[in-house]
Amino acid sequence: MISITEIGIAAGDIWHYLDENGEATLDQLEKKIAKKRELILMSLGWLAREGHVTIGNPEAGFPAKLAKRQPQL
Repeated sequence: MISITEIGIAAGDIWHYLDENGEATLDQLEKKIAKKRELILMSLGWLAREGHVTIGNPEAGFPAKLAKRQPQL
């Protein structure tokens, strides 16, 4: 069973990787983050739901990148 803590830690790892590298496909994230694909998917879903990442077309390997944030006033 995967815990919410594991999902959160993996989400942080993904966020930092994308912040440093710009964009990555699901396969690239799986290799670079060194976590199971299922955990990567759950963490990407969490980040997408929170509006932190955008995820692209499946035919392109689900490329993920950080969402552009509007500056807070």
